Amino acid sequence: MSTSARKNTSKIMVFGTFDGVHAGHLHFFREARRLSTHPFLIVSIARDANVRRIKGKRPRFGEKKRAALVKKTGLADKVVLGGLKNHIPHIIKERPDIVALGYDQKAYVKNLKKDLALAGLPVILARLSPYKEKKYKNSILLGKGGV
Repeated sequence: MSTSARKNTSKIMVFGTFDGVHAGHLHFFREARRLSTHPFLIVSIARDANVRRIKGKRPRFGEKKRAALVKKTGLADKVVLGGLKNHIPHIIKERPDIVALGYDQKAYVKNLKKDLALAGLPVILARLSPYKEKKYKNSILLGKGGV
């Protein structure tokens, strides 16, 4: 990558459970990448304990398997595990320019921009559009077999 391309690269960070990968997830990753002409997409995988707490049930796949499934899409430049108790430190560590949120993401969103700014990380928040949510929400493309 040339020096000028690196300067123009925007780090975009997205978050989710990604419990098996379906067409909606692929749309989500592509939409996030479209937020910059030179995107570097960081996908944060929700920790198993946080999935249980937020959704009230265990994920079908463990966090490491879910991370591997996201890597397998080839759309993420980096895949990280989310914070266990606090989501802010792991976001600050990655230093995104843009935080892209799913159309239905509600957890951790309320004061996100303000909390990051107070921590010295001003970011752009972008809300992404859904992709045939009712049809594809549970249509898993990756995750049925082993990775």
